[in-house]
Amino acid sequence: MREEDIYQIFITGTGEYLSELLTKGLGGVIFFSKDILSESEIKDKISEIKRISKIPPFLSIDQEGGRVERTENIYPKRLSAKYAYEKGIEYLKSQTNELAIELVNFGINLNFAPVIDVNTNPLNPIIGERAFSDTPKDVIIGMRVVNEVYKQHGIISCVKHYPGHGDAQADSHKELPKIDLSLDEMERIHLLPFKAAVEDGVFMVMIGHLNCKCFGEYGIATSLSSKAIDYLRNNLGFSGVIISDDMNMGGLSGLTTFEASLKAIKAGVNILLYRDSNEATYLLINELVKQIKEDSELKYSVEASIEKIRDLKRLYKVQ
Repeated sequence: MREEDIYQIFITGTGEYLSELLTKGLGGVIFFSKDILSESEIKDKISEIKRISKIPPFLSIDQEGGRVERTENIYPKRLSAKYAYEKGIEYLKSQTNELAIELVNFGINLNFAPVIDVNTNPLNPIIGERAFSDTPKDVIIGMRVVNEVYKQHGIISCVKHYPGHGDAQADSHKELPKIDLSLDEMERIHLLPFKAAVEDGVFMVMIGHLNCKCFGEYGIATSLSSKAIDYLRNNLGFSGVIISDDMNMGGLSGLTTFEASLKAIKAGVNILLYRDSNEATYLLINELVKQIKEDSELKYSVEASIEKIRDLKRLYKVQ
């Protein structure tokens, strides 16, 4: 296993150490609103990233529409998933097509969308209108429309936030939400869209920082839980790439980012996501790479992840 291949399991945001990480083999970059101030600027930025990258990277974004839309500095916002879906399938398809055309124009190849959480809790502080609906049936219909449009445009779609953020009463950006539903309840509602996504052949799933009673691990985030990941792999049959939500979120605040990252790798997460490429992230990733090279258990997990990442990049001609 080459050192540059180990760097493939990380995606970071922009920042002062991005170039150095890219020359080491960084797996990808995530762009936020601060990175997209004009069309020409983001296109030039992406061209430069591709030029200096040791291995062609995922070029990613959270472009859901509406509340989470990273082109807000240069384009008017669209509707969030709930409102676009309520206007009908054709409207949702048309809006997604507009978003996809913009992303292709920029050079982005991976979108962390659609949200396929079932928003069953009216007090949910973070999902709300980002979800298509409060019923699994409608979430699955919306998901299939969005995924098909992105597939037609050659953009990798990543469904989120497994195993379902819809019943949470807390924001995982700030703390670890507790979801006290039984496995039967989760399977009847929140896991159904993920089951459908896997059956449809989705290639990437984002795992959330949630504490789900159904997996029998109290106080442990699903992103660090081998039981949650085993369920996705073995019960739902997912064979693609599992990516974490941002590893710097408050949902993991009981651990250092280094400790949480090691636990996520051991649990079976294939790509770790960090919103910045500042000095702290740079030092963290380098330390993780060193640890992986010295630890046979970590090395085994990472080798499997590299193969999945390589297969997905090859399939979507990431170059």
